[in-house]
Amino acid sequence: MDILIKIIIAIVAALHLYFLYFEMFAWETTGRKVFKSLPKEIFKPTKSMAANQGLYNGFLAAGLIWTFFITNQEWYSNIAIFFLGCVAVAGVYAALTVSKKIFFIQAGPALVGIILLLIAN
Repeated sequence: MDILIKIIIAIVAALHLYFLYFEMFAWETTGRKVFKSLPKEIFKPTKSMAANQGLYNGFLAAGLIWTFFITNQEWYSNIAIFFLGCVAVAGVYAALTVSKKIFFIQAGPALVGIILLLIAN
């Protein structure tokens, strides 16, 4: 079970590193492909706002990556649940305000990770 939990955490962290990349560095190219429903002319003026969002996604990824270096099981679980919880809340909010698809991409894996961590403890 521990290996599965670590795989889920790694997937969620990798997704947020990808979000960091395209929101901070490729908003006007990859961002357009990801958010096809937005008008093309909106990407240039919102570049700095997207970069700010990307930075927050980087913090989430950093917190999840940090869990791989925590040797105390209780702290590992608590920190992993905290950061996965942050991801889940952000994913649910985005699903309600932007696109329901975001729930499955962002919140879903985080919620699976939280459930597995709670079962394992």
